[in-house]
This record gives sequence, C-alpha cells and structure tokens, in this order.
Amino acid sequence: QVQLVESGGGLVQPGGSLRLSCAASGRVFVIDTMSWYRQAPGKQRDLVATITSDGSTNYSDSVKGRFTISRDNAKNTMYLQMNSLKPEDTAVYSCYLRLKTTPWALWGPYWGQGTQVTVSS
Repeated sequence: QVQLVESGGGLVQPGGSLRLSCAASGRVFVIDTMSWYRQAPGKQRDLVATITSDGSTNYSDSVKGRFTISRDNAKNTMYLQMNSLKPEDTAVYSCYLRLKTTPWALWGPYWGQGTQVTVSS
C-alpha cells in the first residue's frame, strides 16, 4: 500500500504565498515523475507543474515564473512553492506520482487526496 499525504493548502490574500507538500509513504520502491494538478469549481483538472526523476521541470503558462516545483528524493516528498498568488489560482490541488512499489512491479499512478487553495481578499 502507498499513501500520499498533501499539506499546505489554505486561504491567502492575493499576492501572498503558500507551499504545498506531498509525501509518499508505505510500499515505495522508486518514484519517477511527480506532478501537481489543480481543479477549480466547474472546470476540468489541469496540469500545473511536473518534475522528473532527474530534476527537469515544466510549468503551465499560467503559473510560470510564480510557482516552483521541487522534490526531496530521500523523503519521497514533492513541494510546490506558490508566490504572487492570484484569485484565479483558487482550486483543489492534487499531487500525482508515477512510482513502483517493488523492483519488478509495473509503474503505477498514485494520486493524493487534494488540498484546497483559496486566494481571496
């Protein structure tokens, strides 16, 4: 079993900052790609940022220059530093990990439970 625990969401004023975390525990052998997605009410889920196993990163145009994705492989944890937050960043943020539970297992998708981020004055 693999558990993903997200934290760091909350209410922040426009222009403020938040740092999200996603920690994987349990039967984790190796993690490949790690990503953050978000879904606003009434909208589809969108990819926000991705970090590969070698540290390469990609961002959606809407957050480029404001958000920074990072990972700590020793802790099986991913972070999303969000600066200069805007009301349109309001959404439920979910982490996605592609990982193996054993050396011989297939790569599997794992999702966090989601954490609410609300940007409002």
